[in-house]
This record gives sequence, C-alpha cells and structure tokens, in this order.
Amino acid sequence: MKKIIANGIVVFPDETLPCDLLIENGKIAAIGKDLCRDGAEVIDAAGKCVLPGAVDVHTHMDLDVGIARAVNNFYDGTVAAACGGTTTIVDHLAFGPKGCALRHQIDEYHQLADGKAVIDYGFHGVLQHVDEQVLADMGTLFHEGYTSFKVYMTYDNKLNDAEIFQVLKRAKELGMVIPVHAENDGVVNYLRAWYKAQGLCTPAYHPKSRPDGTEAEAVSRILHLAAMAGDAPVYIVHLSTRKGLKEIQKARAGGQKNIIVETCPQYLTLTDEKYQDEQEGLKYIMSPPLRKKEDNEALWKATADGDIQVIATDHCPFTFKTQKQRGAGDFTACPNGAPGVEERVPLLFSEGVLKNRISVNKFVELLCENPAKAYGLYPQKGTLLPGSDADVLLIDPAKERTLTIGDLHGACDYCTYEGMKLQGNIEMVFSHGDLIVKDNRFLGKKGAGRFLKRGKSLLID
Repeated sequence: MKKIIANGIVVFPDETLPCDLLIENGKIAAIGKDLCRDGAEVIDAAGKCVLPGAVDVHTHMDLDVGIARAVNNFYDGTVAAACGGTTTIVDHLAFGPKGCALRHQIDEYHQLADGKAVIDYGFHGVLQHVDEQVLADMGTLFHEGYTSFKVYMTYDNKLNDAEIFQVLKRAKELGMVIPVHAENDGVVNYLRAWYKAQGLCTPAYHPKSRPDGTEAEAVSRILHLAAMAGDAPVYIVHLSTRKGLKEIQKARAGGQKNIIVETCPQYLTLTDEKYQDEQEGLKYIMSPPLRKKEDNEALWKATADGDIQVIATDHCPFTFKTQKQRGAGDFTACPNGAPGVEERVPLLFSEGVLKNRISVNKFVELLCENPAKAYGLYPQKGTLLPGSDADVLLIDPAKERTLTIGDLHGACDYCTYEGMKLQGNIEMVFSHGDLIVKDNRFLGKKGAGRFLKRGKSLLID
C-alpha cells in the first residue's frame, strides 16, 4: 500500500521543507506538495518534524566482556533503538578467542543477530592482532561489505603502534575507515592499579584513573600514525574531552583531511559529578568516563561548528542490581558501559535543537546523514531522498516527556538520564515504510531487520 505523510515539516541537513512524502514499496517515492493521494493511506503530520530514521553507528548489543555480558540482545536492543527513533545500527563486535581469524567474530555475530533484529543492522569488524593473513582478510571482507574494522589502543586485545600503522596503511589502500578507541593504555592501567593499592576504589576514582590527557595523547598519537600512513582514514569514537578535540583541530589545521569524529550524548549532557555517590556512581562507569562541564560545552560547540560529524551512543548496558554491583567497593571490577540507544534522539532533540545549541538541520546531519555517509550506507539510509529506504521519524516538538526507566523498552534496569525533562516527543517511526512504533508502543516484528552490506565512506577523500 502507498502511504503519504502529509502536512509535515520535512528536514534535510541543508533545508527544511513544508511538504509531503510519498512512500511506495518500502522506498521514498516522491517529495512535494499536492501529491496524488489515490489509493494511498494518508498520515497527517501537521505540526510534526519529519526526519530520516536515525542511524546509530556505535552500539554493543550482546557484548561479552568476559566478566559480564551486555544485557540487551539483538531483539530487545533493537526494539529499544526503534522506540527511540533509530532505524539502523552498526554494531561493534566483542573480541574473539586469541589469534582468531578476522571473520570469526563476524560469523559469531550473524548467529546472534540474524532473525532477531527488528531494524536494519551492520557490523564493524574488530582487529585484535595483525599479521599478513589479517591484512589480506581485511581486503576480502571489505569487498563483502564489511568496510570498517575497529582498533583499540587500550584493553587486553589492544594493538601496538607498529600493528596500528600496518592496519592504517592497508586501510588507506582499500579506502577503508578505521574506528579507534583512543586512550593511553599504560597510564590508565598504572593509575587504576595505583588507586586500588591506596584503597581508593569508589566510583569517584574511575575518572581520575582515566584523566583527559590519556584521551588527548592517544588521539594525537593515532592521528600522527594516520598521517604517516598517507592520511589514512580514521574515525575517533566517543570523543569526551576538550583536550582531545584540540588535538583533532590541530591536525586538521595542519592539512590532515581524513578524520571523522564522533561523540555521544553522555559527553554532552552529563558530568563526573555522577560518580560522587558510591552506589549510583556505578551506573556511569564507562570508558572514557564522564568529564567536566567545560568539556560538555566544548563538544557542543564542536557539533555546531562541524568539528564533530557524528553523535552515536556507545550503547553497552549492564544491569545495576546485579552486573554493575561487581564494582561495589572496587571500581576496577565494574563492567564498563551504559544504556543509551533509546534516549539519544529525544535527548538531543530537546537539549540540542530546542535549546538552540544546534539547528534541526544539524541534528539530522549528526544523527542521520553523517553516520550513514561515514560508514557506507548513504543514500540508502540517513536521508529522505527519492529512492532511499522509507525509514521515517515523526517528532512533535510541542509535547513534553520525562525520561524514566518505566517508559523504556530495553532489558536494562536503569536509565542513564533518569528524570530528565525533555521537550519534543517521538510520535511515529517507520522502517521500510512500515509503522513500527506509535506513541511509545512497538508494533514491529522480530527478525524484520535486514543485514546491510556497506560501501565506501563518503566522508573521506
């Protein structure tokens, strides 16, 4: 059946149009006024913002970190995403067995996701060692549609600088984007051990063990390595600090082009004051940690100015009542991560658009178009152009809501933003033209999500 979303305000990164959308066969068929309504279901969007379904390119569904497993699987996690206005995710994979082939975790994650996800999804590969076979397999998998592989500069399966340099050279040859978790592993591990030895083990010492310089140094180092590899494409995940941002600005001012930067809602809206309570602070143990208000402000400005191109979530939920309690009395034993996939869109619409930190057009750029462009999904995703998938989001800017765990749909037992009052409410979400969310009720089907093979990034040279 044809659908027409009528009388709404359709938002693109470069313009806002009062017009109608025609949806046919799961695609955007036309945009305009006075579209033929014969035989079409008409959805009245008067007073609503009509946006592309949001794209979250940094989630961790069903992530096994050894001491705990993320509580959202690919069914309930994507239900939460859908109810939060996100219609596409690209998930970061867990580490596999030591020495495993590059394809190993991709195959494992297909078993976890296929037939369960309710929205479309893709996978970033993960690099945990480097040899000639891994470098060859990067090319094979790239041509199969796995066009990004993540590098960690910390944690047990981190790569050293020589390995990272080889990966970056190979990525430059292929036109592949390398997402990077940038923290100085040596300093972080030293500080964690030092605080623990002193008996300073409450959540308040988590951010102290990962100070802003650990991010800034690692960001600087990865950018220098990328420059030496011929301006290889890098994507800085979850930027959290003003100091790290300055390193990126300096590299760009020096002529380095292929740098894509992501931040997350928690680094825009929350501060390290959350760690002061010994129990509640466990909810916010994530890496990198929450920072200072001046970091929030610098990152907001960077989103408006274009220094940050993407806002994703790093959604990685563990239960507060059980899993997070591993860290009670020892923050180093707490699984790192927090939920956020459902909260991102309404939170950023309220805190960003309606508080005049970013325009509604910039909102679409940061949460829809640029994530799709960064990882080879545009124009299938991230836009409402004719021929694009009919993934559509309707937001009523006049309605208010309060974020609370009782209204959310994931399996986690707490909301990272509990009690925050927001302006703007998601009214409807469509995936491939099908209504999957209405008034906070999920109407979609398990397994309806399609795996996405991705192309080259459109945000690199």
